[in-house]
Amino acid sequence: MCTDCGCGPSGHHHHHSPAEQSPGRALRVEEDLLAKNNRFAAANRRLFREKGLLVYNLVSSPGSGKTTLLERTLTELQSELHFAVLEGDQQTSNDAERIAATGVPAVQINTGSGCHLDAHMIGHGMENFAELPLDIVMIENVGNLVCPAAFDLGEDAKIALLSVTEGEDKPLKYPDMFRAADILILTKVDLLPYLRFDIEQCKAFARQVNPRLRIFELSCQNGAGLPCWYDWLRQEIAAKRSLVRDDGR
Repeated sequence: MCTDCGCGPSGHHHHHSPAEQSPGRALRVEEDLLAKNNRFAAANRRLFREKGLLVYNLVSSPGSGKTTLLERTLTELQSELHFAVLEGDQQTSNDAERIAATGVPAVQINTGSGCHLDAHMIGHGMENFAELPLDIVMIENVGNLVCPAAFDLGEDAKIALLSVTEGEDKPLKYPDMFRAADILILTKVDLLPYLRFDIEQCKAFARQVNPRLRIFELSCQNGAGLPCWYDWLRQEIAAKRSLVRDDGR
């Protein structure tokens, strides 16, 4: 949760008098914010299901390689899958411009002082894609390993990225994020020969926090691991299409 930074699901700061800042009131405010967000998330989930969309929420600290992974994935798979991207950042449209350069539709969502995307923002962002035939929507969340963990966006899964430049113990330091994730992607593995990073120890820490994590190891520079990642996306969309066909009977 964002109790330290003070931002709620709408990305606004809330200021209270000392009397209002009691633990009991803070807990109620948090619960109210999350309950409101969860209602929007449920509406998003219904929309995604109706449209047969796979939706992934990419989360990580800044600089882990989320945008680079998206650029390469979209470039190499857009001939067989229809993508759209919702880009979350506090400021600038830099990442959305990078994604748009691949030919994939992208919408920038700026959160200002907010440290995460919320379900209401995602619902509004999806309005831009209403008429497009889509298979997968990728949400690139604000770079932050704390706040996005608590906010359901209606996605099928959270995909956490961790670069090998960050340290093996990140899953232990930020357990809520890695516990909330379904997938862990270890990025920049081409740098392993130059770093003191124990990748097996990192995976062990991650599975200590979340035993069900599926883990990919890849490099967008030399392409290592990307075929496995692409095959997984193909399998997931095939399963989604099968489910949609069964629901339509």
